[in-house]
This record gives sequence, structure tokens and C-alpha cells, in this order.
Amino acid sequence: MQIARSPYLLHHLLEQSPARPEDLAIVDRDRQVTYGEFAGLAAACAATLVSQGLREGDRVGIFLPKSIEECMAIFAISIAGGVFVPINVNLRRLQVRHILEDCGARFLITNPQGREIAEDIPDLAIIDAANAAQFSSQEPQKPCGRIGEDLAALLYTSGSTGTPKGVMLSHRNLVAGTRIVRTYLGINSSDRILSVLPFSFDYGLNQLLTAIEQGATLYLCQFQFGDEIVKALEEYRITGLAGVPTIWAILTRLAPSLRKTPLPHLRYITNSGGAVPTETVKRLRELLPSTRIFLMYGLTEAFRSTYLPPEELDRRPNSIGRAIPETQIFALRDDGQRAKPGEPGILVHRGPTVSLGYWKRPDATAEVFRPNPLVPPNAGGDTVCYSGDLVVEDEEGFFYFVGRRDAMIKSSGYRISSTEVEEALMATGAFRQVAVIGKPDPLAGQVVHAVAVPMRDETNIPEVLSAAAQRLAPYMMPRAIELVQALPITPNGKVDYLTLTRERSGG
Repeated sequence: MQIARSPYLLHHLLEQSPARPEDLAIVDRDRQVTYGEFAGLAAACAATLVSQGLREGDRVGIFLPKSIEECMAIFAISIAGGVFVPINVNLRRLQVRHILEDCGARFLITNPQGREIAEDIPDLAIIDAANAAQFSSQEPQKPCGRIGEDLAALLYTSGSTGTPKGVMLSHRNLVAGTRIVRTYLGINSSDRILSVLPFSFDYGLNQLLTAIEQGATLYLCQFQFGDEIVKALEEYRITGLAGVPTIWAILTRLAPSLRKTPLPHLRYITNSGGAVPTETVKRLRELLPSTRIFLMYGLTEAFRSTYLPPEELDRRPNSIGRAIPETQIFALRDDGQRAKPGEPGILVHRGPTVSLGYWKRPDATAEVFRPNPLVPPNAGGDTVCYSGDLVVEDEEGFFYFVGRRDAMIKSSGYRISSTEVEEALMATGAFRQVAVIGKPDPLAGQVVHAVAVPMRDETNIPEVLSAAAQRLAPYMMPRAIELVQALPITPNGKVDYLTLTRERSGG
């Protein structure tokens, strides 16, 4: 009797996919690969990494635009026993170098642009993605002894303390996230999924893994205008689309073709990366009457925490949903007790997607990842993730977002560190003091807004922004720099961010 295996390493999702070798796996505009071809590319790239000296646990950076090669690299690194570190191509030179140096990457799979950025980093071997699967045809040695709890990936995310930090994801985390999301979305081999989110973003990565696990087809999409997304939805008869609030705002406000284009095959759309305004949801339902809308809440440190089923949209329009399968979500009061329905508390996540913590940041890890408070001391138990978000739970287990306790800004699905933007602006030498806040915006959810005390009477704002752009990715750039004589201060002498935000939000 043969016992069916369950995937516990990331590349098992490919090895055990129900797809036939001739089934279509990934489409990238005028290029496409079948499952058989994709498996061959990943194996050959893995062999190249092993032949060049990759050891189990070595970190491998991936700095590539969304492409078949980027997908290949993710699975190849897992096969070879490494840890993949996808880097958003919108990041600036200093940010890319910070990630590579912080994680101690030994290899970088990239293109000429990435080579130029990183070629002088000591002990970093650079592999040309175009040739990564052509150097060796031999099968890589299969690393022995790896289990699901071993480190699989580092996803770098901005934090309230400045420079991005790497969230450590195990194979088990990634496989569990794949299984959980495709369960409540009902994804199967007949699905055609449009991928617009970057693979350096946890939900973008999850789409790739879910498609491969189920033998579905993933269509890669890079766009500048909303009508390009609509065209791809129609041309490829897409059944599933995931986005962030900005994408939904673009589609409903700036894509006139959506109203004219029937999309009966679009079975579901899902959201992550911030709340979608109620008016935008209403508009999406009008434009896509046969499409189910799933609203979701999560954080990179635990992937996905809650989802709101489509049938609850009318009953609970402001809810972030209930706990995802296999997961317990609860609100915790300041005194450490579980909040009662209607009481605000910090959202705490317990389940198989809770990550391993932050790379080489034990203090930050200890602050966010703690022993389960619902288990008596010395009674064993698991590690839970404290989100930093204030929520309220109702009597039926649905949660409602109240606010964040830190200074993070969520813009267009990105988490942006106020501190990192402030440091870049201060480095220009133009200001005595800078405070950066998130300002409400109908398209992005929030935009970055800087309030600054200038060093001199005359400040050339365009020059300042140009200098800051050398250190900050485009999505992190302030929409405006507001000059003031002084910043508001709290009684303990700190910048009063609450007052700044309230005065500029109409509250």
C-alpha cells in the first residue's frame, strides 16, 4: 500500500502538483512554459546553484522583474536547499544593497541592472538569470534532513524603526498559507490567475505557490494603466485576481473599459494590503455582478489572519472578517486578558502561518512573537504573533479594525516606515526636523506626507525630493513636503504624530 505524501517543503508543491507535464503553467506575455518545462528549468537552475557551491541554508537574492525566470529561481533555490530572498525591483540601490548585506546573501540571481548594483559586494556570486538554467543539465544533489520548520525565505518588510527587516518564513509557513487560501477561495486546476502583485509581497508569492500546487495557470501582468488589466482579464479569461486598494481604485475610477467589458469568467477577486473603501467595494460589485469579492486582512509576519466571505459584505461592510481556516485570532487587552466582544484590543494571531521571527533581530522578534498568553505559564504551548493593530471582535467572531499603534503607513499595499522616509529627508541637509505621516487618499488608501522644519528660509523642494529619490523607492516618496516653523510636541517631548495626523485628515 502506497502512502500519499503531503508537501512540507516548498518545491514539493511543484513535484506533487496534479498538473500534467503538457499543462500550461506560466504565461508571460508572448512567452509561456508548461509544467514539464517549468520543472526542468527549476531543476537545471538548482543544479547550477549547487555546482557553484551553494550550501544548505545559504541565502540567495532574487532581483528580477516579474517573469518566468523569477518564478523559476524561487523553486530552484528551494530544490537546491537555499533560502530565497525576493527583492522588489522598485527599490533603490541603497535599499537593495542593504537587503543583500543584511541577509548575508552568497548568491544573487539577477539581470544586468542588478549586476551593476551589487557587483562590488564582497563574497557575493552573481548569476545571470538568462543563463541560470543552462549551465548544468545534471540533477542537483538533494539536500538531506530538511523539514518543514526549516527556513525557506526572507521577505523584507518596512518596520516602524527604519530600515527594512527580513521576516523569516519556514517551508511549513508557505505550504500552510498555500493550502489555507486556496481552500476558502476554492482554487483548482481549472483556474487562470492573473498575477499583478510582486513576489516580494507575501500575497503575490502566495498566488504563485497556490497556482503551482493546484495545477492552475498563472498569467504574469505588468501594467501602467487600469485598462491593461481589463484587457488581460478578458484576453486570458482570468478566473481569479488579487490586488491591493490602489488597484481597485484604478479599476473603478481610471479604467473606462471595465464598464464596457463583460467578464463572466472572473469568478473571484481578493484584496490585501489595507482596507478597501466601502464606496470602492460598492462600485466593484456594480461593475462585476457575477464576481465574488473576498476582503482580507493580514501582515507579513503571519501572512493572512482574517477574511470576509462575500455573503457578509452587506451585513458587515466595515469588518475585516473572521479567522482564516486552521487559525485562531483574538483581541488582547493591555492587562493581558482576552478582550470581550466590543472591547478594543491588540489582534493576536495563532496558527501555522506565524513566521519564525525577524532575521538577526532578537529584540524585535521578542516584541512581536511571544508565548501564547492563553496557555498557563510552564504548560507548554506555541508562539503567537502580536500584530500591533487595535481591533474589536463582535459576538459572532468577526473583527473590525480600529487603528495601528505604530507609525506605519499603508500606501498602495506597501508598508512604509515613517522613520526610513524621515531619515532620507534629513540626509538631504535641508531640514532641522521632519515628521512623516500617512494622509488619507482615495486611490492609495494613504499617501506619504512630510511635515518639516526647514534649515533655511528658502528651501528648494524639488531639489530635496530629487536627493531623497536616490535613497527611497518611488512608492515611499512624499506626495508633498509641508514646511512649518515647529512640530507639535507631546508632554514627554516627542513629536505628536497623533495631532499631525488628525489635523491633516480632517479629524
